[in-house]
Amino acid sequence: MNAVPTVLLTGFDPFGGATRNPSSEAVQALHGTTLAGHRVQALELPTVFGNAWQVLHAALRQHRPALVVCVGQAGGRQGVHIERVAINLDDASIPDNAGHQPREQPIEPGAPTAYFSSLPLLAVVTELRAQGLAAEVSNSAGTFVCNHVFYRLMHALATEPELRGTRGGFVHVPWLPEQGSPGMGLGDVVRGLRGVVEVSTGDSRITRPSTPCAKPGSSARPPPSAASWP
Repeated sequence: MNAVPTVLLTGFDPFGGATRNPSSEAVQALHGTTLAGHRVQALELPTVFGNAWQVLHAALRQHRPALVVCVGQAGGRQGVHIERVAINLDDASIPDNAGHQPREQPIEPGAPTAYFSSLPLLAVVTELRAQGLAAEVSNSAGTFVCNHVFYRLMHALATEPELRGTRGGFVHVPWLPEQGSPGMGLGDVVRGLRGVVEVSTGDSRITRPSTPCAKPGSSARPPPSAASWP
């Protein structure tokens, strides 16, 4: 009998002086559940450049998931944002949890300028809106640790043979209501992530997985940065 395929969901620990991070709380709420025939494995990443990717990369090798959805908090945004593109740039407006604050540095020197998500973006947004949740496609994942992890993930899916069949992407969720406004209740955040997983594992319209947007030195430009959105 074939093993049940795995979905890997990741969130981040609190950062910037906060005591909560809805991304981690929401993915942990789905840990151990079965969605669309896939077993969910949840993982909290440290909000630290470099270290976050090391933790994620180890989990990718351990679980060999069919789908990876990394989730981060984007205070000030309204609703669930399905990120379209990861850019090859670290440019932090605040220090990470280890005090690191890289400015205008490539994540992977010599690698493509950007990678597209391989999630079915519009199908996900359509489903979440049908469920009454605020949702949209976002064209900037920022330049903090969230984008760093997103880019590293998509680069690995494009370049590591054992991960070539894995679909991946990034989702930003808003503050919890007690953190600020606009906010979204934790139950709705969990429901939104459940929808992301169900659509992404059941939708056959696979986009070009881990497609690089442009090679270094090309005329393409990355989308505007949003360094305050980790």
